[in-house]
Amino acid sequence: MRAIVMREFGGPDVLRLEDAPEPAPRAGHALVEVALAGVNYADVHVRGDTYLAPVELPYIPGNEVVGTIDGRRVVGLTRGGGYAERALLHRRVTWDVPDAVSDEQAVALALQGNSAWHLLFTALRLTKGETVVVPAAAGGVGTLAVQLAARAGARVIGLAGSAAKRQLALDLGAHAVVDSTAEDLTERIQDAAGGPVETALEMTGGATFARTLAAVAPRGRLAVYGFAGGELADVSTRELMERSLTVSGFWLPQLYGDRTALRTSMRALFDAVADGSLTTLTGTTYALGEAAQAHHDLAARTPTGKLALDVNR
Repeated sequence: MRAIVMREFGGPDVLRLEDAPEPAPRAGHALVEVALAGVNYADVHVRGDTYLAPVELPYIPGNEVVGTIDGRRVVGLTRGGGYAERALLHRRVTWDVPDAVSDEQAVALALQGNSAWHLLFTALRLTKGETVVVPAAAGGVGTLAVQLAARAGARVIGLAGSAAKRQLALDLGAHAVVDSTAEDLTERIQDAAGGPVETALEMTGGATFARTLAAVAPRGRLAVYGFAGGELADVSTRELMERSLTVSGFWLPQLYGDRTALRTSMRALFDAVADGSLTTLTGTTYALGEAAQAHHDLAARTPTGKLALDVNR
């Protein structure tokens, strides 16, 4: 079968189209004929050997796919192997796609949709009337988090690095937007919110983490789900105690073994897309052999919406 294979860690050019062996059968798994494979920041970390779970080379990246199993249209989460014509899906993280949801919509929901949902409602425990900061508000997780938070009655402050992306966040329901590259990010967030915020998400790391945390009110909560800037951040326990802050980490695979968490969120996401109250933004769809270009574009933070690979191209 055709697949993108990594034989070394490094830049996007290590992603090469090759003929690879079929996935070996595994208990509890089914073979899916892949139509679309989602492209995510997690794949960038895998490629650079900075992912939370180490991988062994050679390796086929890709953690979410849409395709068919015995004629059924499904979307699911993988632990690698998604950038290929066929992949294995465990039954616990495989969902039938409703007729009202397209393949392009479904591929945005498995990893990024579930992440946005659980970041807001499991990690932050966001409630109506609270203010939440959403980083990368024009990206895959961000566009969904903006909408989900606004639908829940929260006040949303969207962060983005360009005027066009900030306008997109406003169009999706953000109440205010802030330039994420500003050195006075803390003050801008608080100005937009009318004071310190109760909750915030963070996925950049480094100085952006520190500036976002500084904008959080005493007894507030911040959930961390990435370090896209490449720099991890240290947390001062003194600062946490002085302001009674809660800082939590979030990694979606920790929910893969839960029998109800992802089933609940996928049902809510499918229903919201089907009734038109949640919009998935389709970004560029690349041919399978253009995986390196997809990674180049994602790292440059130029795209908006969901990036995917069409394995039939």
